[in-house]
Amino acid sequence: METSHGRATREAPVEALGAGAGRGRLSLWAKLLRDHRSLFGISILTLMLTMSLAAPWISPFDPAEQRLLLRLRGPLVEAEPGLRCWLGTDQVGRDNLSRVIYGGRISLFVGVAAVVVGGTAGVVLGLISGYLGGRLDSIIMRSADVQLSFPFILLAITIIGAFGPGIFKLVIVLAISGWVVYARTVRGAVLSVKEEQFVEAAVALGAMDWRIVLRHLLPNVVSPVIVIATTQTATMILLESALSFLGMGVPAPTPSWGRMLSDGREYLSTAWWIATFPGLAIFVAVLGINLLGDGLNDAILSRRR
Repeated sequence: METSHGRATREAPVEALGAGAGRGRLSLWAKLLRDHRSLFGISILTLMLTMSLAAPWISPFDPAEQRLLLRLRGPLVEAEPGLRCWLGTDQVGRDNLSRVIYGGRISLFVGVAAVVVGGTAGVVLGLISGYLGGRLDSIIMRSADVQLSFPFILLAITIIGAFGPGIFKLVIVLAISGWVVYARTVRGAVLSVKEEQFVEAAVALGAMDWRIVLRHLLPNVVSPVIVIATTQTATMILLESALSFLGMGVPAPTPSWGRMLSDGREYLSTAWWIATFPGLAIFVAVLGINLLGDGLNDAILSRRR
């Protein structure tokens, strides 16, 4: 017969473990927020996300509205009584500030969506490859090798040339280019973790494969995936800007930072503000994401030690 004392003895370590895990999570966030780099990155990203989401309410003008009489006007030009174009106007008189704000919605959405799609596919394939091994592992890893050897620009030209430009097609192109890094990282982590005693015990007890993967393997590969996703978001924003700059990204007249750079390249000597401010927006967004990624990586490594 099981006594209450016996139950308390067995339950105490579980409760202590849960309390320790809670303190670990708190310490991770505390370290993240105490780090000046990550705190600065969080502040930048929070500001940019807030401005992008609130674009319809904070933008002074419609980003697509053309005022030919105000074309190529410099910063602080007065468009209407009491309303100024703080960052100037472009070649057809559109407000540069409004286009930068709305462009952030496209660039940030495409970057995050590409990371979510590509990261999910890469994590799933990495788990399958690392846990099952064998011929399936070889097929997935050889596919990754082929992907790495295929030039990204050629891939983008092929897909966009066949199906036409568009936001969701751009997300797919970026996701295809990014899944490999997740798959390789997760596979390596799984190969190491599945040799641990707790995984071998689960196998010996007859646990189903999906339960072992979801309950024992996946939680142990989340940390590196989070760090990779953070840095990959910055990479995807840069790639989206590059494709839009080349005319293979977001179609006109939808504003995006890369397309604004492309529109302003012919006016660098006469209207520098057209390309300068979206370029600064890309720089600040990527800087904030990289600072957050560095701080997150340091906090996770410190927690493991």
